[in-house]
Amino acid sequence: MSAPLTGPLGPCCTRSGTVPHSGAARGTTEQIAGLTTYVARPAAPHAGGLRVIMYFADVFGPLYLNGQLAMDYWAEHGYLVLGVDYFEGDSAAHHKGEEGWDVDEWVIPFRTSAARITPPWIAAVKKRYGACRLSASLAKGDFSLSLSEIRGTGHEVLHCWWVDTLLGSGRIEKTARTGYCFGAPFVMDLLATDWVTAGAFAHPAFLDEGHFERIERPLLMSSPEDDFTFPHAARRRAEDILVARKATYFIQIFGGATHGFATRPDPAVRGDRWAKEESARAVVRWFDHHAGV
Repeated sequence: MSAPLTGPLGPCCTRSGTVPHSGAARGTTEQIAGLTTYVARPAAPHAGGLRVIMYFADVFGPLYLNGQLAMDYWAEHGYLVLGVDYFEGDSAAHHKGEEGWDVDEWVIPFRTSAARITPPWIAAVKKRYGACRLSASLAKGDFSLSLSEIRGTGHEVLHCWWVDTLLGSGRIEKTARTGYCFGAPFVMDLLATDWVTAGAFAHPAFLDEGHFERIERPLLMSSPEDDFTFPHAARRRAEDILVARKATYFIQIFGGATHGFATRPDPAVRGDRWAKEESARAVVRWFDHHAGV
């Protein structure tokens, strides 16, 4: 068994300083593989073809307004964003302020159930947004490439929802993953495959050395200076593993920031707000870069 690198959850994951953000969510909730999914759609296709982000939320879930606003932000930059509710309606947001509630006890069954129900959701997403044929090849309009042949080229699959827009261009989508705290292991598991283009996480939990030893795709790590789940020594060990693997990675560290900074800071605090927004911007730039934009 691989040595653990990140710690479990703790009070900081649901600290009283968690601040609900203001705004109106613009996405919709839909069912994919029987799981409620927040869907934020771009107003128009990305300039390089449709791009898809799968969002794996922290313990507050994808239906918490802070997460919805982040997904809407990425959609504004041309991405279709899908956030799965692997807490099935019982996120930490519903227990905030509840006397005697313990996040470490609460999360135990969800670690098991999320690990069971999320892979079928991912498979359903792949099926829903990948079961198409191109009407143009990568270089020629010869109607010749099947889905399996597209995958064989090393490109990602075409998203059916934009098929009418994309038919004339022959553009292929890219898929990316971003995860926060509880959601980080799902990102790392997918980065061990060749299906995704790139991934990103912030203030992760439940990771071990094996997650970094198996990585095959580019990773962005967005970290606070003070993170009880991913402290300095663990972060350096993760970096050493990535260096030894000659992996493609980027680490950004925000001085003065703490666990949860990327999803639940107080927007009235100028430095905290900037760190959150810069982390979100970095996700867009990271995915754009690796999608070849």
